[in-house]
Amino acid sequence: MAAETKRTVYQGSELQSFRFYLQHTGEHAAVLHILQKHLPVEFQRIAADKSSLGVLGVGSGGGELDVEMLSLLLSTFPTLPITADIVEGSTELVANFKALVAKTDNLQKIPFTWHVMLSKEYRMQVKDVKKYDFIHMIQMIYFVDDPTETIKFYHSLLNKNGMLMIIVEKATEGWDILWRTFSKELCSEALPVYRSSKEVIASVKTLGLKYEEHSIPNTFEITECFDPNSETGQRLLRFMTGSDFTSFTPQIRADILNLLRSKCSTEKEGKIHFNSCLSCVFVHA
Repeated sequence: MAAETKRTVYQGSELQSFRFYLQHTGEHAAVLHILQKHLPVEFQRIAADKSSLGVLGVGSGGGELDVEMLSLLLSTFPTLPITADIVEGSTELVANFKALVAKTDNLQKIPFTWHVMLSKEYRMQVKDVKKYDFIHMIQMIYFVDDPTETIKFYHSLLNKNGMLMIIVEKATEGWDILWRTFSKELCSEALPVYRSSKEVIASVKTLGLKYEEHSIPNTFEITECFDPNSETGQRLLRFMTGSDFTSFTPQIRADILNLLRSKCSTEKEGKIHFNSCLSCVFVHA
């Protein structure tokens, strides 16, 4: 996830919490499954009658999904010149991304331009803005000041037949229920307003843009979150609530856990699985 203010860039302990979350939830695998299903067809449409392709990743994090998407693009068009620009505010995550590129042989033919800055800084500082054929914003729209203006700006950078892809938590699913119910307790200076696919779709409609939405099903087990002595459970709760879970009052902790079990999850064979569905929105040029 990228961020709009310094406070929300993943560094240090926040980065470790993020990596722990990814290791225990299978989120990247769920996203990749949907991308592999839909992107080849979209890439064929995007590349029609073009002699080269430009890709822009906004908030690309450690690059795990970018590497997969670029590899998929290369396998679709092995002889077409491709360039990649990356906007990411976390120096640690950019270093991770560069290391992935260095050990992925097929990506050596792609020239990368690294913008180690926030989305807001990119919009303000980059004067000679390029046009792109494929722009993606994965799990970063939460942190921008104005989602409609952000979408409008990046959509304006699309070439003919281009596409802006936005991935965000799905409305009415587990994350949405949790954060809207406890917005007063969970939202902070770093994340003052919670957003889901509901706000993204509303912005796209306000702008009058053509779009399509694809659901990304995913669940992950949170059984240990209900054991106060479980380190894994407490670390998951820290990421899920954006705070040290023990910092909440006993009543708030109890209310959150009750909501997680009763409204945000399904239970099977004694295991509790959080409904962490996402939404993938394709916005066309």
